Amino acid sequence: MKTFVMIPTYNERENIKELINDIFFLPQLQNELEIVVVDDNSPDGTGQLVKEMSLKNPRIHIIIREDEKGRGSAGIKGMLYALENGADYIIEMDSDYSHHPRYIPDMIKEMKECDVVIGSRGIKGGGETGRNIIRQFITKFANFYIRLIMGVKTKDCTSGYRCFKKDVLKSINLDKMISTGPSIVEEILYACHLNSYHIKEIPIIFEERRKGKSTKELKQYIDTMWKILKFRLNMKQA
Repeated sequence: MKTFVMIPTYNERENIKELINDIFFLPQLQNELEIVVVDDNSPDGTGQLVKEMSLKNPRIHIIIREDEKGRGSAGIKGMLYALENGADYIIEMDSDYSHHPRYIPDMIKEMKECDVVIGSRGIKGGGETGRNIIRQFITKFANFYIRLIMGVKTKDCTSGYRCFKKDVLKSINLDKMISTGPSIVEEILYACHLNSYHIKEIPIIFEERRKGKSTKELKQYIDTMWKILKFRLNMKQA
């Protein structure tokens, strides 16, 4: 089975090379993985670094976007690229080591019995390290709010560390998603829920980024909360 790991980036030069190498060094999957990085023309040269790596390894793919910005639209771009290039499974993950590659083999293994696998902080065995109490509270409140509004049973609705079967992503109209920012995580989750796909969570330890600074701001959290309500209202009217 051909698996693409899709990684959106912005100013992640300090992390991306090590992350890509760690993914390819996974002993169980050395010849089964390909990586597509979608970079929003990072000023620190992240995209150019990955481009140089891709010239030496044909299993590394790079998309540098000069006219578009945002986690949501970047994620959709990368997923569509993976589908167009023959992916059976598509894994999305962050580039700052908050999502550690060590969990990738377990995610792929679970795909035999479900349609979507989520790396979860919210189930037994899962958790997080390195984040302050305020950020932990925001995450817990966000998950409570999302479950309440969208009616999903997923414990870690905000996790962007996920694996999808190709048929799932082909069926949920990625090109019609309205999220350009981080709320794409919840929009795709809701679409999977409405289509009755089997979603399974596996425990992960979410780690604070290794290097660099987070680009997520308070206004993005607020925008996500509003988008959650909008997703539900739009679906009710459909």
